[in-house]
Amino acid sequence: MQPGSDRRTWGRYIALGDSFTEGLSDPAPGTPDVFRGWADRLAGHLAAAAPSGSIEYANLAIRGRLLPQVLAEQVPVALAAQPDLVSLVAGGNDLLRPGADPDRLAADLESAVVSLREAGADVLLATGVDPRQTPIIRRTRGRVAVFNAHLWSIAARQGAIVLDQWGAAWIQDARMWDPGDRIHLTAEGHRRTALAAAAALGVPVAGDDTDWRTPLEPAPPRPAREVVAQELAWVRGFVVPWIGRRIRGESSGDGRAAKRPQPERLDAILSPVTDL
Repeated sequence: MQPGSDRRTWGRYIALGDSFTEGLSDPAPGTPDVFRGWADRLAGHLAAAAPSGSIEYANLAIRGRLLPQVLAEQVPVALAAQPDLVSLVAGGNDLLRPGADPDRLAADLESAVVSLREAGADVLLATGVDPRQTPIIRRTRGRVAVFNAHLWSIAARQGAIVLDQWGAAWIQDARMWDPGDRIHLTAEGHRRTALAAAAALGVPVAGDDTDWRTPLEPAPPRPAREVVAQELAWVRGFVVPWIGRRIRGESSGDGRAAKRPQPERLDAILSPVTDL
């Protein structure tokens, strides 16, 4: 058992973070420019489990945000809204940068967790995914591992809950990731992550809530020419533009606002998980 609240229902959930929590690569039905993602899906599970059949939900996450920005811009807004559950998942963008200090990042994160816990909110954290299978990004593996170790220690000290992505076998399947950038989950990846988060929180989910643990059937081998072509497309389409933004001091989230900036009622019946 990991530390955390013994509650299994919450009335106001606020999600904080970057593109992972914003939900990139999981477009909402009929609105390709709006993303749902695991946090929206988790909110649906929370609403379904709530005695009233509804919760209040806000998602303040914005793509490209670094941990200091999340802590400075989003945490105060969340505290003012007096939630009883907050997911705080950030630091991944920081760890991608050369020279990132996972010890410093973890210390700053813990200060925010302390503030949220003292305000009466339960806090859900998430470890980073093991990047060992991703070219170039796997160079950050050591930093991610150190940061993850800190997360477990923070959870033990502060009574937070941890969604363990590092140890999830299914998440290592390339088909769970957007082939264009390889750092954002597909709709299926977000669906499974929401179920994994619900399990970490102890939230009951109607129907088959264990299929997320089962890896996909093995993919057929790909021709070498196809593999090389995809690697080149990834470098041109993601790596080069990412480096360009770093050089120019730009972020993919510049000028963007949170998609759900205020806690609003989410009804399990009116907004089922599949249609969020």
